[in-house]
Amino acid sequence: MTTELHAETLLEEDRRHVVHPQHNPTDHQNPVLFVKGKGSILTDIQGREYIDGLSCLWNVNIGHGRTELAEVAAEQMSRLAFVTSYVGATNEPAIELASKLVQIAPSNMSAVYFTTGGAEANESAFKTARHYWKIQGKPEKVKFISRVHGYHGVTMAAGSATGMAAFHKMYAPLVPNFIQVPPPHPYRWADYAKSNGDAGAEAAAALEQAIVREGPKTVAAVIAEPVQGAGGVIVPAPGYIQRLREICDRHEVLFIADEIITGFGRTGKWFGLEHWNVKPDIMSFAKGVTSAYLPLGGIMLSDRVHQTLLDAPADLKFTHAATYSGHPTCCAVGIRNIEIIEREGLVDRAAVSGRRLLAGLETLRRHEAVGDVRGLGMMCGVELVEDRETRAPAIGLGNKVAALARERGLFTRNRGGAKGDFPIGDTICIAPPLTSSDEEIDRLVAILDESIGAASA
Repeated sequence: MTTELHAETLLEEDRRHVVHPQHNPTDHQNPVLFVKGKGSILTDIQGREYIDGLSCLWNVNIGHGRTELAEVAAEQMSRLAFVTSYVGATNEPAIELASKLVQIAPSNMSAVYFTTGGAEANESAFKTARHYWKIQGKPEKVKFISRVHGYHGVTMAAGSATGMAAFHKMYAPLVPNFIQVPPPHPYRWADYAKSNGDAGAEAAAALEQAIVREGPKTVAAVIAEPVQGAGGVIVPAPGYIQRLREICDRHEVLFIADEIITGFGRTGKWFGLEHWNVKPDIMSFAKGVTSAYLPLGGIMLSDRVHQTLLDAPADLKFTHAATYSGHPTCCAVGIRNIEIIEREGLVDRAAVSGRRLLAGLETLRRHEAVGDVRGLGMMCGVELVEDRETRAPAIGLGNKVAALARERGLFTRNRGGAKGDFPIGDTICIAPPLTSSDEEIDRLVAILDESIGAASA
């Protein structure tokens, strides 16, 4: 069977039997069938190569083809298939990884609960926050506040926190007691910034107003990504993150940091909040913890949250659970992945490479269709607009750019805009592996340059 025939046979089976995330057949007419990867390069079944412009889904931080991780997984599997992490049993990799995570996390972090991915991590964060307040004798604190354009997963509670209407339409009604406030996007507060030199104040004020309106005695936590990822790579305005922490403290509300994308070096720090020297009460993680070689996520608990759980009486014990929490093979891969990040200096490298990437993308402003370029570390966005003055999103242009980029050897995704979607619009998301070479970064920028020019012609 020829390669072409084999590929078409596989793709026909795919269309018949695989339901993909965000599935619609019209969006899946010409998928790429990837078969291997090495470093920052993906290869399809026909042998065509592509720069992995989004680390697949923000998660292959150390790049593809790391046989070292395959070997540690095989060794662990050969010794122990699985053991429950329910009380009364444990395993070495889970203990070692939890200890390592606490070591590299913000200094107030004390303990880890493991999940299999990001949405499950945020579900766990919500349940833990409610559990915490019930132990504190404040069972009425059940509400969660998130931001428009924030992405926290699409399971029922996580999806209710996610601030994107497209993920709500077919699954409403949402879980009660989830409230969204405006995002911390600099453009929205540009006039305020000019007069006060503080672009984060109005966004923070909107958050505080929501807490006051709902009643602080009813609000359990605020959840926020340090840099909003899937919502369009929104880097917060100066002062916003610090104000968020202050507001939570003032109203006795927990702060949940969603570091699922921003963790493990993505922004040039181990965790995104380090850029603002802010410490959360609960921190969710996933993706880069294993660089996607195996599914793993979790939440880290601050000293005070952890100690509250430890001090709880037996009838108020932590009853949240999942079969695969602390899976030994996933944790073993996580340990080695972090060792590689440390050994190769990938956190610092992401900061340096990220500056090169952002500087390159800034040159794309020469295109009239580029309304904004933004980013932090190896996490950037190129916003496409119909009109720079009004910042109206260029509906559909991102799809064209992504398709043309794919033809030229760059595979990435765009955050599609919609009318009334100001200030985000249609944003091409860029987050290549932290190991990307200067040449690969420059080639990525060149491909985007060519593709935007061709799509706009």
